[in-house]
Amino acid sequence: MSTNNSSHSGPASEYLAGLSLVDHHVHGVVRDNPTAEAFSNMITESDRTPKSIEVALNSQVGFAVRRWAAPLIGAPAHISADDYFKHRISVGSEFVNSTLLKAANIGHYFLETGYRGDEIHGVEGMRAVTGSTVSEIIRIESVAEALARSGSSAATFATDFVNALAAASKNAIGLKSIVAYRIGLDFDPTRPTAKEVEAAAGRWLKEVETTGIARVADPVLIRFLIWTGADLRLPFQFHIGYGDPDLNLHKCDPLLMTDLIRAFEKLEIPILLLHTYPYQRNAGYLAQMFNNVYLDVGLAINYSGARSGAIIAETLELAPFHKILFSSDAWGLSELTFLGAHLFRRGLGRTLDSFVTDDEWSPADAIKVAKAIGHDNALAAYRL
Repeated sequence: MSTNNSSHSGPASEYLAGLSLVDHHVHGVVRDNPTAEAFSNMITESDRTPKSIEVALNSQVGFAVRRWAAPLIGAPAHISADDYFKHRISVGSEFVNSTLLKAANIGHYFLETGYRGDEIHGVEGMRAVTGSTVSEIIRIESVAEALARSGSSAATFATDFVNALAAASKNAIGLKSIVAYRIGLDFDPTRPTAKEVEAAAGRWLKEVETTGIARVADPVLIRFLIWTGADLRLPFQFHIGYGDPDLNLHKCDPLLMTDLIRAFEKLEIPILLLHTYPYQRNAGYLAQMFNNVYLDVGLAINYSGARSGAIIAETLELAPFHKILFSSDAWGLSELTFLGAHLFRRGLGRTLDSFVTDDEWSPADAIKVAKAIGHDNALAAYRL
């Protein structure tokens, strides 16, 4: 199903309208009808619950939902926020998910399952809902936190984690770290010693026992997790930039992890910089400088709505065209998955077609780049 309902048309836009995308970073959708509070929470990246559906949708993403998602599920375009939510509930989550995910036309999902996975469809559930290929990405911090809850000790934690991560990623195509959330990207990029890891594990596990909260944020342990992941030589995703209030945005600039990038480049480990907004230009620089760096502007596409095209265009300034990937980074709401795909197609298509119109590019080059970014680059970066 084509979702490019604008009057704009050109070779790239026409090609992208029918292209089955590869979404290299995405999460599952909720199974059941969300409450008003849950919907409001999922439609914003903030963890401060909006006071109403109207407040929750009073943003670029909210206006985009009302314009583009509403007609697909049988409601008028630009329907009011409250009426949109009422209609969504009346037709049911199963219908909404099926309709919007079909309209997204994503043929392959790279599903990260480590965040609140019990609330959403996992790998098998997303396969069933979409009929698409679904591959798994493992969040390293989640593996460590599960170990802490299962009774690992300071003396055995390092070995336990090595074994647990190897087992968890046996059928996975990549790893992910949220170090940006936990300590920022300005961390020591070197591998810690065994003695340092044991001491840090002891401190952390004692804290977990005392508080009942397993949240790994010790810099030594985070470095250990990352380097254990590096030993598996899998493509490695890193959260960059925009995210919820749990992070300090000024510490999420990918330039801060340049030394780690250099170290991973020597090991020939691909680094995938996720989201990147507002550091998409910095990420583009890194993709140009280093053989192993790739980037996307997922998440920012959904949340910037009518302005998403400008952000997409900025990724094309410095980054080599084989280094840019599509992702939605949608979590929970199928509206976000759909918008990620729809706004990506529209923004990239319009940008590439403008190059053709201005005789900067040939139509064939525009289509080639559209296919690469929307489909081929992810398969190449993850060695699939």
